Amino acid sequence: MQIRIPGLQIYLRDWQLADLEQYSTWMVPGQPWKELDGPYYPLPSTEAIEAQIAYMRTQIENNSFPTIRSVLVISDQATDNLIGIVSWSWESEETHWPTIGIVIFDPTYWNQGIGFEALGLWSDYLFYTLPTIARLDLRTWSGNKGMMRLAEKLGYQLEARFRKARTFKGTYYDGLGYGVLREEWEARYHQGFASYLQKRSQQSA
Repeated sequence: MQIRIPGLQIYLRDWQLADLEQYSTWMVPGQPWKELDGPYYPLPSTEAIEAQIAYMRTQIENNSFPTIRSVLVISDQATDNLIGIVSWSWESEETHWPTIGIVIFDPTYWNQGIGFEALGLWSDYLFYTLPTIARLDLRTWSGNKGMMRLAEKLGYQLEARFRKARTFKGTYYDGLGYGVLREEWEARYHQGFASYLQKRSQQSA
């Protein structure tokens, strides 16, 4: 079954064939998003990206996505075009400790509340589909002020600061770890994040 989770401005959804060319374009060096999203890590090689896209194409064509998705596309509700992705992986599978991430590739969608919607819906999805987890982690760096604000706005707390742990363009930055506990999330969004978004929208209308 295809997944499509509606927000107010976006969907979180499964990959589609039309996404693959766009995704390949965003993986070309020199894109603005990479200046914020772990710029101290190199992009995958061309060969690695081609192999990844071939694997994604097979998943799409065979509808063989994992039951619990590890990545969902962020798409514009008006056009359904890919504008970013959300993802998760295990920090420690043995102790049920996941870490999550988000990238909005298209800078025309920055500073419009898209990240708040997408990461909130994604956090809700993971707490629901991973019933054994007690927390979610989010890692960033002190050069990404937008991600720091986003984490705090959603209710994630700054739990770790690794001083001068990242270098970018010759300058040291701190590595940051944010986290939210299941009980904190449920207390903050007790009717679910989608319901919270709707109420928030109605109050501001």
